[in-house]
Amino acid sequence: MTDETTPTAAAAATPAVKAEEKSFFERAQEAIESAVESTVEAVKEHPAAAAAIAAGATAAVAGAAFGISKLLEDDDKKA
Repeated sequence: MTDETTPTAAAAATPAVKAEEKSFFERAQEAIESAVESTVEAVKEHPAAAAAIAAGATAAVAGAAFGISKLLEDDDKKA
């Protein structure tokens, strides 16, 4: 004999899971939209500060890339 309540219970749980996932994604989308709006407003209010932050972030990424390239270069010389 098969238990016919299991598929029904699973089918009933699926919409609830989808609703929960949708709710999670909707909340995430709203949070991202809010962050983007806040960022745009901050850039409009303080363009010089935004440019300085962007330059600092670029310098940090460039420094990390340079450091990694030096580490990889040292590994190649040892091998």
